[in-house]
Amino acid sequence: MKRPFLIGVAGGAAVAVGLGGWLWLRHPGADVEAGGSRALVQVEMPRLSPQAEAGQAVFSDNCAQCHGTRADGREGLGPPLIHPIYEPDHHGDYAFLRAARQGVRAHHWGFGDMAPVPSVSTADIASVVRFVREVQRANGIR
Repeated sequence: MKRPFLIGVAGGAAVAVGLGGWLWLRHPGADVEAGGSRALVQVEMPRLSPQAEAGQAVFSDNCAQCHGTRADGREGLGPPLIHPIYEPDHHGDYAFLRAARQGVRAHHWGFGDMAPVPSVSTADIASVVRFVREVQRANGIR
């Protein structure tokens, strides 16, 4: 008799945790872009340095389709880069270079693997990293 009760409690807890995670990622005031996909996190945009502005332009052309124009992620397409998972101590700057060059196997999110982006230069990737890091810092990710 105790086993079904425990299974019910464990199952209920799993559903609650999953729902909580989904609600945490889904911000009710999040932006919806032209393709109809919703941003996954709310991002405050700071005044950017010239290098970060250049990175934002490269990001818009090569990354925003999946990661959102503010690196805020896109529902069903790609994760937000303005997120504690991508803080410098966990995913260093080189991780962004490697991702653009080699692609990435899905490991934190359920969006699937990221394909390489061979059209961007090393200098372009450095400016994209600068853009992401400045926006992260403005949003409390250090």
